[in-house]
Amino acid sequence: MNPAELYGRLILWIGDGTGAPDTVLHIHAGMAVLLLARVVSGRSLATPWPLLAVYLAELANEVMDYFVHGSVMPDTLSDVLNTVFWPTVLFIGLRIRRARQDRPPYA
Repeated sequence: MNPAELYGRLILWIGDGTGAPDTVLHIHAGMAVLLLARVVSGRSLATPWPLLAVYLAELANEVMDYFVHGSVMPDTLSDVLNTVFWPTVLFIGLRIRRARQDRPPYA
């Protein structure tokens, strides 16, 4: 069994085991990768590195999906958006907060 087939089985097992829709799994996976990357790297969520890990993980996921199914799936765009949306929103919010904290107070 090649790695793509193994990956495909793992994804099916996760989906079947949780009973959660694919959309929800992508949202949770994006946040889990974000937090794992933050813990492992020691970098703040306001730095681009944990967010980059989410984007790379989702890219790898979609590449593996391509190999498993032999083509780009119709839900690829929604998968990507569901995975990266909240990590990106969190990153932007934390960057805005950091920028406001670094500004000198008004006199």
